[in-house]
Amino acid sequence: MSVNPPDLRPDLARARLTEDRRAGQPTIGMVSLGCPKALVDSERILTRLRAEGYGISPDYAGADAVIVNTCGFLDSAKAESLDAKISEGCNHACKFCIIPDMRGKLVSRPHGAVMREAERLVGAGVKELLVISQDTSAYGTDWQGREAKAPIVPLARDLAALGAWVRLHYVYPYPHVRDLVPLMAGGGVLPYLDIPFQHAHPDVLRRMARPAASAKTLDEIAAWRDACPDIALRSTFIVGYPGETEAEFDYLLDWLREARLDRVGCFRYENVAGARSNALPDHVPEEVKEERWQRFMETAQAISAERLAEKVGRTIDAIVDEVDEEAATCRTMADAPEIDGNLFIDENFEDLAPGDIVTVLVEEAGDYDLWGRLV
Repeated sequence: MSVNPPDLRPDLARARLTEDRRAGQPTIGMVSLGCPKALVDSERILTRLRAEGYGISPDYAGADAVIVNTCGFLDSAKAESLDAKISEGCNHACKFCIIPDMRGKLVSRPHGAVMREAERLVGAGVKELLVISQDTSAYGTDWQGREAKAPIVPLARDLAALGAWVRLHYVYPYPHVRDLVPLMAGGGVLPYLDIPFQHAHPDVLRRMARPAASAKTLDEIAAWRDACPDIALRSTFIVGYPGETEAEFDYLLDWLREARLDRVGCFRYENVAGARSNALPDHVPEEVKEERWQRFMETAQAISAERLAEKVGRTIDAIVDEVDEEAATCRTMADAPEIDGNLFIDENFEDLAPGDIVTVLVEEAGDYDLWGRLV
């Protein structure tokens, strides 16, 4: 759940660091790289360190030691956010990923434990909860004798009742996702799905050891949009996977044009120590990976610009993240922190504060961001 915990607020951290130094305590700095899940782990590490008597340094120069917590999906991944997830581990066996080897099989937190944390955060003033795990849609499916076939659905319903924005990350397109979309259409859960498709061509997906049903996925996307027209879809993809042909890559681009996803990220494939994909034949040359990545991002950028242009003239809600002398930086329901776009308000914004939820008339759209005014 998205929150800025006291130990990570720079002003308090500096004050506490001074106290720690006076007391002679060793101080620790933290570098957190990777996806939002990695930052959750970093927050837990820092919390445990403080409990063990260590001080937390706001900068590396003032630290006695620095911990680097990085991603196990791709060695170069550097997306950043701050959340608290709902389960650990993963039951998938994707050949390019070693997360199951690092974290083991899926282990879901009890429903009550998640709700207590969420209630505490909302009670402390948190306005947005980011629900996150390696496979959020599989939450609770590891429980024996569970009452619900898909425990993520009642969890999402209960979280939505708390009154904060609830955003779902890393949702695999299982059939029961259809049961989540009505919650989004009803205004309880944000109309936002973060689904890691990774590719579209069936043969590439088989080589990845992932479900190879991209055509059916297009049907699912259409059904989600029928049930919730404002739903925003985000995904990540890998280009240059071993054996990827030009025809398979072109298939991916065609699929992307048809799917018209709102937010898209893309990785160039790279070997990760211990991943089974390392041993696959026909690795793609680096220059080809780069060329395909450029083409993919150009296609995704054009789609993003088209989707955002459709919002011009509409009145939408946005949450304020930051206010400086030039503008208020906000996000719409379609934008997750740190990884998606922003909405900027550059007139009559002086009285706004981070955490405010405001209504905005969209006046201008770019490739990834929006501009608007308060109404």
